[in-house]
Amino acid sequence: MSHTTEVVRLHVNGDSVEVGVPAHFTLVEALRYGLGLTGTKQGCDKGDCGACTVLVDGRPTLSCILPVQEAEDRQVTTVEGLATPEAVHPLQDEFDRHGAAQCGFCTPGILCSAAALLDGNPEPTRDEIREALSGNLCRCTGYTKIFVAVEAAAARRRGR
Repeated sequence: MSHTTEVVRLHVNGDSVEVGVPAHFTLVEALRYGLGLTGTKQGCDKGDCGACTVLVDGRPTLSCILPVQEAEDRQVTTVEGLATPEAVHPLQDEFDRHGAAQCGFCTPGILCSAAALLDGNPEPTRDEIREALSGNLCRCTGYTKIFVAVEAAAARRRGR
């Protein structure tokens, strides 16, 4: 069985890149296997678990069900793109401080979903955080430490 390979132009974490991938690849496959960005996790491949969540044009997107061609010429941010060369993202730091990651498999997707939330709502309520992260499943933490870490990152970003 032969697979057609095509070159796709992506804007990932601020860089314009071209990647040759099989035509049937999803965005998560292009990121992981074409570009070596393994922070984005390949979980259920059905859009159910949220481990593959990245930001596409600033919105949380399930990259396991998005054909890579649909991401062409759009802004894609993975967990690797949340930090700057100078510092980790406040969410990443607060997840560390509050022990919000256990096995860590779900963490990249949760961080991307939470980053989109805080970009649009600098002072979310616990219910708004819960809703924003409702598509991200975690089997380890019970979510409380995750919610506390997001609240702390939001306060930190507001200067408190």
